[in-house]
Amino acid sequence: FFFQSSLKILHTHNGVYISQSYCLFSLSQGLYKEALKQFEKIKDTDFQAMYQLGVMYYDGLGTKKDPERGVEYMNKILNSDSPEASHLKFAAAYNLGRAYYEGCGVKHSTEEAERLWLTAADNGNPEASVKAQSALGMLYSMPFLKNLKKAFFWHSEACDNGNLESKGALGIMYLYGQGTRRNSTAALEHLRKATELGNIYAQGHLVEYYYTRKFYSKAAALAKRATANDDINMLANRTDCHPMYIAKGAAMAAFYLARCLQLGQGTEKNKCAAANYYSKVS
Repeated sequence: FFFQSSLKILHTHNGVYISQSYCLFSLSQGLYKEALKQFEKIKDTDFQAMYQLGVMYYDGLGTKKDPERGVEYMNKILNSDSPEASHLKFAAAYNLGRAYYEGCGVKHSTEEAERLWLTAADNGNPEASVKAQSALGMLYSMPFLKNLKKAFFWHSEACDNGNLESKGALGIMYLYGQGTRRNSTAALEHLRKATELGNIYAQGHLVEYYYTRKFYSKAAALAKRATANDDINMLANRTDCHPMYIAKGAAMAAFYLARCLQLGQGTEKNKCAAANYYSKVS
């Protein structure tokens, strides 16, 4: 999860040093070992290089996986007083929050993850970590820390700042009145837009919405699109959405497509195809 956010930082701030540009080129070509060597040379004078090293050690890119070292570099950036580190602090705080939440490189602590994500989210600042804002929306939706009003607030902030996962989450919250008043118009607006942008979880819920209201042709057509690609990791990388929610959305779509095929609702009846789609539901 670190690597993706770090690339965004590098694209925003590349060109500061020739060596950084070269390292970015190496990363884009998958030459991780060479990039690692170049970053090591400048890490003591360049916080961007330190950040990227934290990413690479945490995920084991071009080197043996060493999450503790990755966490160490992120902590150095977050706690630095240097103005050269300021543009990286929100991303570092988000990444550290993920490490604490998953208990990787540090002892698991939901409380510390929440604290770091709140720092990274910076009251919804669009220049802060939008991923942290979305993560808080997810966190406050969890049963062990359930606060749907907070979840709605943070998903709203992240959605306004362009986060696709939160756009879909807001559609679902509006649809079922979670953390806000039920609003079918707003729900459909968010779900349709998120679906257009590739959010499979939103797409699965939109399929369910159409099916339960007997718009079978719409449900079947949309479900076929949602189940056309079963490479969850590729879809996660493309949309920056969590694989677990992509899988859930695809499973929902497969179930309703199977129902349509089994009963001939909105599409030609095909029991063999229906059985195939039922098998995709877990």
